[in-house]
Amino acid sequence: MAWWKKILIGIVGLLALVLVANVGLNYWIRKKLPAIVNENNDSPYQITYKTLNVALLDGNAIIQDINLVPKSSLKKKDVKGGIYAKIKTIEITGISAWSILFSKRIKAQRITITKPEIILFKDNDKALNNPKSIRDKVVAPFKNTISVSDIYLNNASLEIISTINNKASLLVHNLSMELDDLVLDDSTLEEKIPFSYKDFKLNCDSIYYRSDEFYHITAKKIQTNKSDLKIADFNMIPEYNRPEFVRRVPKEKDIFTLNITEISINNMDWGFKDDKFYFNSTNIFLDKLFANIYRSKIPADDLSKKPLYNKLLREIKFPLHVDTLAVRESTLEYEEEKTFEKGAGLLSFNKFNLFATDINSGFGQKKLPDVKITINCRFMNVSPMKVNWRFNVLDKSDGFNIKGSILQFPAKRLKPFTKPYMNVDVDGTLNEVYFNFTGNDLRSKGDFAIKYDDIKVTIYQKNNRKKKNKFLSAVGNLFVKNDSKEKIKEAEVEVERIPEKSFYNFFWRNIGEGLKKTLL
Repeated sequence: MAWWKKILIGIVGLLALVLVANVGLNYWIRKKLPAIVNENNDSPYQITYKTLNVALLDGNAIIQDINLVPKSSLKKKDVKGGIYAKIKTIEITGISAWSILFSKRIKAQRITITKPEIILFKDNDKALNNPKSIRDKVVAPFKNTISVSDIYLNNASLEIISTINNKASLLVHNLSMELDDLVLDDSTLEEKIPFSYKDFKLNCDSIYYRSDEFYHITAKKIQTNKSDLKIADFNMIPEYNRPEFVRRVPKEKDIFTLNITEISINNMDWGFKDDKFYFNSTNIFLDKLFANIYRSKIPADDLSKKPLYNKLLREIKFPLHVDTLAVRESTLEYEEEKTFEKGAGLLSFNKFNLFATDINSGFGQKKLPDVKITINCRFMNVSPMKVNWRFNVLDKSDGFNIKGSILQFPAKRLKPFTKPYMNVDVDGTLNEVYFNFTGNDLRSKGDFAIKYDDIKVTIYQKNNRKKKNKFLSAVGNLFVKNDSKEKIKEAEVEVERIPEKSFYNFFWRNIGEGLKKTLL
């Protein structure tokens, strides 16, 4: 027989052997895989699937119509708890046949999970109350089942439901993720994040998160990777209307309503170092924020001491650094209400732009630059207002300086606040208002200056808030110096801090004291 025929027969025989081995191995693996997935999987979950196609020559496998349920639910079907999942397809590429044959473990380059629908039933209404339990019950058991470098997740949905009230604490729709160079082993399981990775990308269409009894959070679009995060149409919404919220709180508590068109966090560096979380960012942008802060005076006063911002940042329990924080083209509203019948007084700051630098926590720090904050806005949507504010996080006296101006303010625009809250109207023009206050946790002092024209007050009847009290109005106007006579009137202001009140109460009391000294 010619030598070339021998070679040809050898090649054909080898190919036939490889094909027979591939068919045999495929058959054996299809029989072996259920045992690898379930018998060697010491997690509390049972995994089943409809079809499995394996091509070891290509190193690929496709599994379709996968179901994951708690093993406990197979015995007690009327009791729900744990994770339930349906997955359209799982595609595994770069499979190592040797790992399946000899280590009873699936080892692959990439796993792509398409259209998983995941529901987690919990016996409380918190989305996550013990991260360690997720690590121990979900992540750790699969370490012995599968080892994969890259994980791709496409079009996922996630729900976390309380078995107590059947309410959702977390809903995530159309989530896609790429996780590259994943490492999950005994050493990573000891870390706060039980795996390591080189890079990741995540996108989702919408999210709902019930943060606590009083608020839920929604967002329309989230995009993030290792260094940047963007969130569109962020909302923090009270669970109850104002009367119901007030009824449920034992002490005075602000109600916050927030909407932010876009949040951008850039150049993030975060994680855990020496078991301690840290977060750094070069800049954070909040675009077109709307914030309403409502306070009812109906509940009992909260007499606990309110720390100033120095202390709040100083006592953060982890390293935090943000080079720049910017709030752009926004609106802030503050409402305060004595009774629901009288209505709330309203102060607004429109076209609000804030620029803050060197925001740090005090954790592990011995020296820090001052936090510097610049604000430009239109007070009550009519008058330009400028503020420069600075303080040092490590200053244990909580010292600060705040200075600024309000120009060409028609006093009648205060009616949304003074009428419902004080039963008083003020008319006239505050042409120029300047302030410069320096203070700390105990007291403040500084300068106040004002130029104004034709100030008049109208006081209304206590029992009929639509009718003027002519006598009190006349007496009030006797005491008010209604014109500064084209001159700027100056006064020195000194105010003792009320420790159970906020910084903003402290600031406005300084303004009030300045008005009292210059107008009366």
